[in-house]
Order: sequence, then C-alpha cells, then structure tokens
Amino acid sequence: MQAVSPTFSCDLKPMIQTNLTAKIARYSHVNRNRASVRCSYKSESFSFPNGVGSSRADWQSSCAILASKVASAENSSSITAAVNGHSNDSVNLSLVPSNTQNGKPGLIQPLTNTDLSPAPSHGSTLRVAYQGVPGAYSEAAAGKAYPKSEAIPCDQFDVAFQAVELWIADRAVLPVENSLGGSIHRNYDLLLRHRLHIVGEVQIPVHHCLLALPGVRPDCVRRVISHPQALAQTEGSLNKLTPKAAIEAFHDTAAAAEYIAANNLRDTAAVASARAAELYGLQILADGIQDDAGNVTRFLMLARDPIIPRTDRPFKTSIVFAAQEREGTSVLFKVLSAFAFRNISLTKIESRPHQNCPVRVVGDGGVGTAKQFEYTFYVDFEASMAEARAQNALSEVQEYTSFLRVLGSYPMDMAPWSTSPSEDA
Repeated sequence: MQAVSPTFSCDLKPMIQTNLTAKIARYSHVNRNRASVRCSYKSESFSFPNGVGSSRADWQSSCAILASKVASAENSSSITAAVNGHSNDSVNLSLVPSNTQNGKPGLIQPLTNTDLSPAPSHGSTLRVAYQGVPGAYSEAAAGKAYPKSEAIPCDQFDVAFQAVELWIADRAVLPVENSLGGSIHRNYDLLLRHRLHIVGEVQIPVHHCLLALPGVRPDCVRRVISHPQALAQTEGSLNKLTPKAAIEAFHDTAAAAEYIAANNLRDTAAVASARAAELYGLQILADGIQDDAGNVTRFLMLARDPIIPRTDRPFKTSIVFAAQEREGTSVLFKVLSAFAFRNISLTKIESRPHQNCPVRVVGDGGVGTAKQFEYTFYVDFEASMAEARAQNALSEVQEYTSFLRVLGSYPMDMAPWSTSPSEDA
C-alpha cells in the first residue's frame, strides 16, 4: 500500500469513551435533514463489485467516514484551509469509533492509513467517487468516464467533492444537468465552494425500469419510490402501469431498489436501472418507462489538478463570475458580447444567488430604495483556453466582473449515445 500524503497529519489513535457521544451527535448532524439516508439497514447479503467492500456494511462505513469528514470541514477552519490548497499540519481526521450490536458491524470502522493514501502511480487503478449506491446512473457515468476504475460510492454530493480533496479518491464524476429535469443546482453551488477542476464531461442516456420483488404483479403495487426526477420523467407510464399506487420520493434511484430488497417490500416498486434490478435481485415489471426517449444526463469529471488545454480536438471551457458592484445583471449583455464578437458559441448559462451578497439595495428615483437580487453566472463555451480568442474574451470579461474563475477547460464528449438498454446502467 502507498504511504500517506505528506500534506496531512492524522491522529488515528482510538477515541476515548467520553468523546463517543459527541462524535455520534456530529454524524447525526450531517444526516438529520436527510431522512432518506438510511445507514442502518440490516441486510448483509448483497455483493458490491468494483467498489469499497464486499458487503453493505463496508459501503456504510465508507459513507460514514466521508460524511464525518464533511462535518469536520464545515465546523473546522483548519480542514477548510487544507482542502483549499493551503498548508496545514493540524488536520484532525478522527472519526466515530466502531460500534457493535449483537456482533454485527456498527456505523464506522477505524480509519487506516490506506484510506488517506495519495493518488496511485501510473498503471494503478484510478479511484472514482460518485453519489449514490451501486446500480445508480452515476455509477454508470463513472464507468464510462474511467472504464477500469475503482468506484467509490458516496451518500452525498459534497462527500464526493471531499473524497477527492482529501485524497481518498482521484476523481469524482457528478451530474450537473439533465435534458428533461434541467440543472442540478446543488452541484453548481459546490463547484464554487470547492477547489476542484473540471477535466472532462460524459453524457449518459437514462433508461428507466419499473422494478419489484420476484413474483409481484403490477396490479399488486401500492407504492412507487424513486428519485423525484425519475418519478417526474416516468409520470405518464406510471399512471398507466400503477394507477392506484402512491408516488413517494427517495434520495436515489438505485437506493430505492436496494431498500425494497432489504426490507422485502412486496407492495412497493422502484424506478431505477436494469443494473439495479440485477444487483438487488429484483424483477423488471416494465422496461423503458421514461416518457421521453431523449433523456440524457450530463456529468462532469473533477480532479484536484487541471489538465493542459489543447487545440487538437474540440474543447469546452466552464467559468463562473459575478458582476461588479452596482452594475447588476446588465453586465451580462457585455459579457455575452465579448464571446459573440469572437464567434465563440455558448452551450450553457446558469445563474445562482450570490452567496456572499444575495441582495443589493439600490436607489428608486428619489422615492425610496429597492432591493434586487445579486447573482453569480456559470457559462460554458466551446473553445479551449489554449486559443487566443478564448484568452482575449476572458480578458474583456474580467473588466466587467468583480469575480471570475475558470472552473476547467476540458475535452467535449463527442461520443454518440443510444437510448437502448444495453448502452446505459
């Protein structure tokens, strides 16, 4: 096994009993707003290939390890400084001690040096973090982006970011937009909060199936669970297949399938991938139930270091900026003109509330004052930062903005995709 990166100083001694209650409370704080995150399943019969371990308990431990460090990062300025690239020798990665009940594994096993090992050398397996459980569409995207990688499931998007920053993973593959559901705003906010770089993109067709336990008929289904976007994308089909079933949101498509299998729910079906049915021993009641065949999700590939831009193939560049004070959204016209003048095509414009200054107070013609929202803008354009026109465009954009950051300049995904089941998860 490889040595620990010299950037980190870890105290891995067993925690004394007096700290147990406080640390368990910290872990509970991470998940108290996520009722659908279930880290207490009692199923140990599933095998998860290409991943963290050979049982559900191993995956739970990995998620808890990462989640606890997210909580540490939120509550400790020392870790925040470390993940933002600053030198720090006082990072404390102590975790919740292991807890057993009736001989069964508890929440967490002690962290070892191998969990914080640096990126593998050339020829070693690349470790790729994704949000969800095995069988999720994000796992399929990670496999397409890095075919021979070791997949590391994470229970939250920000945990995947932290996994890369803390050297537990080498890459993260996370969704940013769907052709039907639109942008995943959470990941746009996390791109600005963290210091990872976009190094590529991959597009995955979404092929939904209706899954249930073996022997269950569609007319016996009284409840359908899945991710809200999956339920919205299959609404028409579900009304025909299960007209009497209640529709309930779940935090992940594959996790919904796993939940049914782990609890032997014979009145419940899930909307998930065919691979989820295979992994969790479910039958496919209906195949290809998405209401629109052109259902594609775009994922970003994230790394600690950027790649060198080139001009020998189509590149895309992603930036984020904020307008100068008192300029407001009118600066957006000037920014767009900088790209249009140089014949640079834009592929994406997304606005998000300015986190540091969400509201701006302006004069209102001597009558009083008015409050206007402040925004940060995310823009994707088809050009490489190795091109002079892209450099000149950003030089002009910088004149109109108070903040400008290049999130990454990376190769475009030009691979054709198909909506057939064999091409997706």
